[in-house]
Amino acid sequence: MRYAKPSENGLLGKTQKKRSGSVRKRMFRWGLVIFLLGIGWMLFTLAQIGSVERNPAANSAISEPADVGIVLGAALWGDEPSPGLRERLEQSLKDFEAGKFHLFLLTGGLDTPHSKYTEAEGMANYLEAHGVPRDKMLLENKATSTYENLKFSRELMMERGLTSALIVTHTYHGNRALEIARALDYEEPRLSLTETKVLKPIPNTVREILAYTKWKLDQIGLAIGLIR
Repeated sequence: MRYAKPSENGLLGKTQKKRSGSVRKRMFRWGLVIFLLGIGWMLFTLAQIGSVERNPAANSAISEPADVGIVLGAALWGDEPSPGLRERLEQSLKDFEAGKFHLFLLTGGLDTPHSKYTEAEGMANYLEAHGVPRDKMLLENKATSTYENLKFSRELMMERGLTSALIVTHTYHGNRALEIARALDYEEPRLSLTETKVLKPIPNTVREILAYTKWKLDQIGLAIGLIR
């Protein structure tokens, strides 16, 4: 049996150390690249979220009322709309009273399998208590995401021959909602936005960054036919 000489052992050790150091450097460089890409994406997403108020869809005057005002669902607290959802409903009431749309289209399914009402039903109850007749409301009771809110609402509109929509939601949510509506071939969708005074800024912003990121992945899925 041949034994390595001390000099050979030293050479092997140095080679292994070099390789180990090289691997660590590559891992560090890739980690740094991923970190910087993550920061860049977060800044881009924040810019997108904050840019919606400059979008003509949210600012230009409405020449004639939309067929529907789509109120995007959010959580119920028990049987009642949560404070955040009430903000959207109050905005929709202002728009309806100002003649900006003809019919409410309320969209949102069950929060849990044990919920008494869907989000749409909870919104309808709230609006009725504030003087809106039931025959001025259309309910979409299946959606569990913004994409489904707008997809199923679009299908309901098409069934009834309705073409124009004013989408009512929060400012932080507006750009994503508008992008989804355009991807679903809405005809010149418009936005009515309200600033939140009840949702905590940091957790809400983090959620929207994650939700916007998921939407961009879904958009790729739509483009290549993985999502319909």
